[in-house]
Formats: sequence, structure tokens, C-alpha cells
Amino acid sequence: MEPVIVIVGVVAASFIAIAGIVAICLLVLFDKSEDALNMKRRKEHDKVSLLAVLGSGGHTTELLRLVDRLGDHYQPRFYVLANTDAMSRAKVEQTERDTGHEYAVHEIPRSREVDQSWFTTVLSTLYASLYAFPLVVKLRPEIILCNGPGTCIPICVAGILMKIFYSTKVIYVESICRVETLSLSGKILYRLADSVIVQWPQLQKKYPKTVYMGRIG
Repeated sequence: MEPVIVIVGVVAASFIAIAGIVAICLLVLFDKSEDALNMKRRKEHDKVSLLAVLGSGGHTTELLRLVDRLGDHYQPRFYVLANTDAMSRAKVEQTERDTGHEYAVHEIPRSREVDQSWFTTVLSTLYASLYAFPLVVKLRPEIILCNGPGTCIPICVAGILMKIFYSTKVIYVESICRVETLSLSGKILYRLADSVIVQWPQLQKKYPKTVYMGRIG
């Protein structure tokens, strides 16, 4: 199966799955009036809720370094990781220990395992979307921050769709190891995310809609 077809299939399938449960999720989303929600945000104007999607291994290390460099006003911090990724959970606990930050860790099914076929990836991404969308609805993050791999796609797609109902920014940071081309997650989110940040100038030249900020991890 061609990569382009896979990309289109994953994105389209995720949109369809998520749209199918919008009606149910809205009951949770609007359990309070819009005025009450705005009042709450005005009282907490100095805080920005952050949802960070962790991959595994080096991806987790990079993203946690980035989050650690953010100001204390970026909280509560919601960490989302695959339900098979015990190592990332341990790293979060180690990073946030004694910081005083308000944070929580949430798990969703992994979208794609290593060496998983493209066909079954579509199915597993659909399954993960059933967990991702209600979670985003419940947490209502103002910023979604991720750097891949595939675990971030259902969360980001949910965040993009939720722009219809409230303001949120989806920011994708490409890994430092990506020098010449975007990862599959980066290619999917290239035209969907609010910002795609790269860490190499030649990568920004190849993908002009990205933002080059040097090494940030």
C-alpha cells in the first residue's frame, strides 16, 4: 500500500470515527454554560492548560525536556501516552516530582506498534480515536503539544475538530533526528496543525509552512 494512500486513509478514517461520536461527547462538553466557562477562564487568565502527547523512548525524552523549559503558568499539565508505555509514565513521574505543578497522566491505546502493517494501523488508529476524542473533550486543553510518533494523531485530530467549540492550539514539534524529511506524523499534521516546528533549517526550506526555531529540546 502506497504511503500517500495510507496517510489519507488514516486521517479520513479518524475523522469519520470521531465525527460519529461528536453528538454524545457534546453532552459532556456543554455540561456547563458558555458564560460559566468563560468566567472560569477569566479567573485563571494566568494559566494555560497543556496537553502533552508522549511517544516513547527518545520522543518522550525530547518532549519532556521541552515541557520542562516552559513556564510554570503552563498548567494543569495533562500527559497522554500509550497504555503499553510504562517507561514514559515513569519518566513523567520523575520529571514532575516535587515541582508543585498540577498534572495528570492519561492512557489511550497505541495507534501503531513497531513493524505493524499499514492496513492494521488504520484499524488501530480508529480504535485509539474512540478513546482520544472523549479525553480531549473532557480535558479541554488550550494547547496540545506533541512530537510523534503515531500516538499523537488521534489526539491532534480530536483537538483540531474541537476548534469548532472552543479555542485550542495544536503544536507539533518534529524530532531533532529528522534532518531531511518530516516523519509520517509530521506529514499528516503539516497542513492540519496550527504550528509545525522543525529543528533544522534545510527541513524548513523543504516544507515552507513549518517554523524553524533551532534546537529546542
